[in-house]
Amino acid sequence: MDDSKSLLEEAYDLCQEGEYTLALEYYDLILFKNPKNLLALIDKGVTLQNLEKYRQAIKCYDKVLQLDPRNKTTLVNKGSALHSIAKYHDAIDCYDMALKIDPKYAMAIAYKGLALGELGLLKQAIKCFNEALKIDKKYDLALDNKSIALQLLKANDKLKPKLQKP
Repeated sequence: MDDSKSLLEEAYDLCQEGEYTLALEYYDLILFKNPKNLLALIDKGVTLQNLEKYRQAIKCYDKVLQLDPRNKTTLVNKGSALHSIAKYHDAIDCYDMALKIDPKYAMAIAYKGLALGELGLLKQAIKCFNEALKIDKKYDLALDNKSIALQLLKANDKLKPKLQKP
């Protein structure tokens, strides 16, 4: 087994144990040896997100996308990081790019629904959740958030004043 592969495995194990800061040191060592190691860049981005260092995570994802612009997982990860800093429109752009690569990517569809929901576009969000559920009927994220969006939509309808007839 080559050195970077064993370091990647060790970093992954550290992340599983919640030792994110130490894992970052492993990723940095791997990237010092090979700055184009996609797995290390992606995992470093995810680790930074776990530490709520979203802007740094986005930089890692951007490096991956420079090397592999069609990396749908990285596009969704970047979208998730953007969502975390309330850049919902930018997040949706990332999800849409992932969906151009794989139109049946349930996670990208559901995450897009989350961002649309944050923007108050509940009907569009519900459409996304329904679409994700057509692909994966048991997708918890889509099921749970569809239910929440429907409740919010119902509550909003109750709050709207009824037009009075003269």
